[in-house]
Amino acid sequence: MHTRRAEMYSLAPAAGLRPLTRGWWLMLLRGIAGILFGIAAFIWPGLTVLALTLLYGAFAMADGILSLGAAITGRGSEAVPTWWLVLIGLLGIAVGVIAFLWPGLTAFALVIMIGAWAATIGILEIIGAVWLRKEIEDEWVLIAAGLVSLLFGLAVLLRPGAGALALAWAIGAFAIVSGILHVVFALRLKRHHDRTQ
Repeated sequence: MHTRRAEMYSLAPAAGLRPLTRGWWLMLLRGIAGILFGIAAFIWPGLTVLALTLLYGAFAMADGILSLGAAITGRGSEAVPTWWLVLIGLLGIAVGVIAFLWPGLTAFALVIMIGAWAATIGILEIIGAVWLRKEIEDEWVLIAAGLVSLLFGLAVLLRPGAGALALAWAIGAFAIVSGILHVVFALRLKRHHDRTQ
């Protein structure tokens, strides 16, 4: 059984893995964007709700654009995870646009929107990791990123009355941890891409 697993990993990447390994740098940029956003949330914790809304909108928009970019690099192939990259991208862009169009949203509405977005992204990342488990090593990193997103989203949805300062710190911590996990996953994809070239 161990030999069979080793043989699976030594084969050329399947169609579902090629777009991810080819676009590994987009996952890296996604992780870096998350880390930078998280650091900004810690440096300026006293942001007003308006500034927090706009900063969050920029993060969600960047995350969505980079996810769509990763999906586009797989254009024309029968990649299994392409649809969820598109869904993640469209969801991020939609949330970003909403944050920019209606920056006067109440803190409660913003908290609900952030929680729902993070929980949905987490579920989609876990689904993607499960699909990739037979095609790439270290899929646990994407599962961990998905769990962090899901747990953060559920925590925010269950405790929406948290103050703006606590929310800024929670979002910052989430963005940094999620960003680091996406950077690690991107580097794993790069290593896999380099081995198959």
